[in-house]
Amino acid sequence: MKRPVLLGALAMCAAWAMLATAAPHAARAQATTTPPPAAATMVPAPRPADVATIDAVIAALYDVISGPAGQKRDWDRMRSLFYPGAKLVPTGKRPTGEVAARLLTLEEYITRSGPQLENGGFFEKEVSRELVQYGNIAHAFSTYESRGKADDAKPFARGINSIQLVNDGTRWWVLNVFWQAETPGTPLPGKYLPGKKG
Repeated sequence: MKRPVLLGALAMCAAWAMLATAAPHAARAQATTTPPPAAATMVPAPRPADVATIDAVIAALYDVISGPAGQKRDWDRMRSLFYPGAKLVPTGKRPTGEVAARLLTLEEYITRSGPQLENGGFFEKEVSRELVQYGNIAHAFSTYESRGKADDAKPFARGINSIQLVNDGTRWWVLNVFWQAETPGTPLPGKYLPGKKG
């Protein structure tokens, strides 16, 4: 059974299959500064605790996509975390050997990955993070592990979620999530694993 890899993204619907068959498509034009008032009002109101800190946003991002088979995900909660126009971008090698990235809108991600996440069961958690921040921008290199069941002894996938965030003066938003799954040819460096450096 194919497993989605988020977001490991924060859970892309058969990300490798999409990369193998589809070229990246252009992003829709969006505002490049703060969300336009009309766009911002279309975002569901967040749980205040979800967007109070960077830690909280990232925790909510992993939590909202995780759950057992048959459990509906709270997609409005996920929508509330993302800046208008944000992208989710799985990347990897096609069978031909070339590396490709697939740019997805949040709604495309929900449409493609939602059924797999809800029907098959999926749990993803952060196990290590490197964070850099300057002013209102932040970047988290978030190592993830993906499991079909919360109590599975071993993950079926690991990788890195590159999460960009922005603070508009009132809250933190997820701007983009860009990830790559671990493969035999690209093992995770020790510095990105829990309790290890270098």
